[in-house]
Amino acid sequence: MFFSVVIPVYNRPEELADLLTSLVHQTEQDFEVIVMDDGSSITSKRVIDQYKNKLHIHYHFGENQGQGFARNDGMRLAKGDFFIILDSDVLLPNNYLKLLKEAILDRKLDAFGGPDAADSDFNPLQKAMDFAMTSFWTTGGIRGKLKDPSKYQARGFNMGVSRIVFESTQGFLDPNQGEDIEWSIRIKNAGFRLELVEEAFVFHKRKNTLASFAKQAFSFGRNRVNVTRFHPNAIKLVHWLPSLFLFFLISMVFTGIFQFPVFYGQLMLLLGWAMAVLISASKRYKSFLVGGLSLITSFTQLCSYGTGLIVEWLKKAIKG
Repeated sequence: MFFSVVIPVYNRPEELADLLTSLVHQTEQDFEVIVMDDGSSITSKRVIDQYKNKLHIHYHFGENQGQGFARNDGMRLAKGDFFIILDSDVLLPNNYLKLLKEAILDRKLDAFGGPDAADSDFNPLQKAMDFAMTSFWTTGGIRGKLKDPSKYQARGFNMGVSRIVFESTQGFLDPNQGEDIEWSIRIKNAGFRLELVEEAFVFHKRKNTLASFAKQAFSFGRNRVNVTRFHPNAIKLVHWLPSLFLFFLISMVFTGIFQFPVFYGQLMLLLGWAMAVLISASKRYKSFLVGGLSLITSFTQLCSYGTGLIVEWLKKAIKG
């Protein structure tokens, strides 16, 4: 078979069921599904049993070791020529596998990364979090829209590699904390062709509260520093931009006290950015409510990521 779909899951049987349903409806049917239950206290066996007659599916339960190593175990069991790695909280458009297969064959890809998006029936906060993670005004669009697709670093919620790539590079070296970015860099350094396949997007069904979204973004900032354990040059200027945004906000407190003319200029810049976020998000999702929430999630994402990166960078600088 062409595809093996590898899904690590931890205490999320209901989300897994939604993902499996979207796999049932794929127009491309040349695939198997391997679900790696990473030591869940709420297992997914009951869900798997419901799909045994609908999918070529395998279920494996093991001790908790982290998503990266669970994925490795799944790929070792896989029988396909190309392995697709998905998080359990995503949904697939019906033509996802078809479009992906065409891109792999036409572009002769060894590996790929795909973007995420919000489905039309997601709630306003989910859409606002999607905007904060994918917009030019927050992440520079680096999670899904690049002029040069070969510069993309795949994320574990939607990525894949050929069997040859996995056997050559041996998969993830870290169970979490930016393990997908680390592997992406190592795949490219080994001479394999990894590119963004923009049309192979997934609907990322985040169920975060605003507080958990902030915690997640903080972890993303820390993870970028963790990747430098393996690749010292993994932090680029674009990754420092959220930290610069945070310093900009802090500086406004002091300029407001001591240098009001400077503060006025800073305020105009901030309001211009806020208007760009509001208009862009409202237009994308056809909702002023989502636009307003996107202002909140965008501030949250930038400040949390920037703080996480600074904290972990300082820890590494002090402790080595």
